[in-house]
Amino acid sequence: MIIRHENFRMVRKLIVVAAGMFAFGFALVPIYRSICDLTGINILALGDRNIPGATPTMPANTQVDTTRTITVEFDANSRGPWLFKPAFRSLQVHPGEMVTVMYEFQNLQNRQIAVQAIPSYAPQQAGPHFNKLACFCFSQYTLAPGEKQSWPVVFVIDTKLSKDVKTITLSYTFFEVGGKTPAAPVASAAAYDSTGAGS
Repeated sequence: MIIRHENFRMVRKLIVVAAGMFAFGFALVPIYRSICDLTGINILALGDRNIPGATPTMPANTQVDTTRTITVEFDANSRGPWLFKPAFRSLQVHPGEMVTVMYEFQNLQNRQIAVQAIPSYAPQQAGPHFNKLACFCFSQYTLAPGEKQSWPVVFVIDTKLSKDVKTITLSYTFFEVGGKTPAAPVASAAAYDSTGAGS
């Protein structure tokens, strides 16, 4: 009988402790918010305040070097019965600025193909400073006959890039996965200049 009474008292104590822990955990959220509002430690909480007459402003990107401009040229090398080209041949970019450029592709064959692209950079020293945040070159794609696609490349040029570098060429070689690579066209450079595609 004494043991049963001791057990009942222990269970009551455990229930009280569990209830107290739950109440303390539940109360932590408003306590945390109050402390953050008073001390200003939580920057997100301060930004969420509605201040009458104030207009919300986005912080300036201090990582962009507006004193420098780099010309980024986009090149597309493709050996096969398909179209592959950048939407723009070149862009003026500030180091630290996030840029998006689109590449267009069309499968001109009457069969499904699997394709992939490999990037390269010129000058070579620019490669480690050309940071791609999103790129179609990371994946293989399967395209139906006649299918068209537009793929983005999102990149940032590191501000640590040597100031001697004024122009960077991002070049993609596009190929069919598992397919045979045809020989390079003999007059590809002349044809490229005569069509005006390089301008």
